[in-house]
Amino acid sequence: MLGENGTGKTTFIRMLAGLTKADSEAQVPTLNVSYKPQKISPTFDGTVRQLLHKRIRDTYLHPQFMSDVTKPMMIEQLLDEDVKHLSGGELQRVALVMALGKPADIYLIDEPSAYLDSDQRIVAAKVIKRYILHAKKTAFIVEHDFIMATYLADRVVVYDGKPGIDCTAHTPQPLLTGMNIFLKNLEITFRRDPTNFRPRINKNNSVKDVEQKTSGQYFFVDTARDKD
Repeated sequence: MLGENGTGKTTFIRMLAGLTKADSEAQVPTLNVSYKPQKISPTFDGTVRQLLHKRIRDTYLHPQFMSDVTKPMMIEQLLDEDVKHLSGGELQRVALVMALGKPADIYLIDEPSAYLDSDQRIVAAKVIKRYILHAKKTAFIVEHDFIMATYLADRVVVYDGKPGIDCTAHTPQPLLTGMNIFLKNLEITFRRDPTNFRPRINKNNSVKDVEQKTSGQYFFVDTARDKD
């Protein structure tokens, strides 16, 4: 889900999680969800190992989960660390593992890129997408980082309008279509960096920027993004 701050992305996620009621009389069905909030508060007294054993013991100990999620997220070196002493990035990685480790039909993940460096973001995106696909589940993910979004998304829901006042969530679109709609609203274009093949913003009114805007191609999709 893509949109400016205040357009309702987190509110929608919280509604699906049953934490926020709709303003209208629309009924939100009760869903079996796993929710990773935007803001993470480390309130657990104990180590990461104790936290995982308490919250997602069966999943955490499963060899496949350890191989597909725990190991690439580099959780092993954090197991004996006190949860309350973790850095923002470490806490984010633990929170993502916990969210994926909870059995659910729908996974709600709000800003998984927060506090992660660029390499960690790509790893996390690949872990999340692979896990959701293999488990044959559905995930709604709020993300502002374009690199991570391109690795994560199959479909894009674009939010637009006046933030905090009157906003609309559009129907899900294919990745390239959704990205183009969102970036056109922002009047920003991205090109592929020839050295690392990652998205890089074009300078406003540069030759490349004008060329892409004229053709309506505000973004591109790296067809190799899912390859490891």
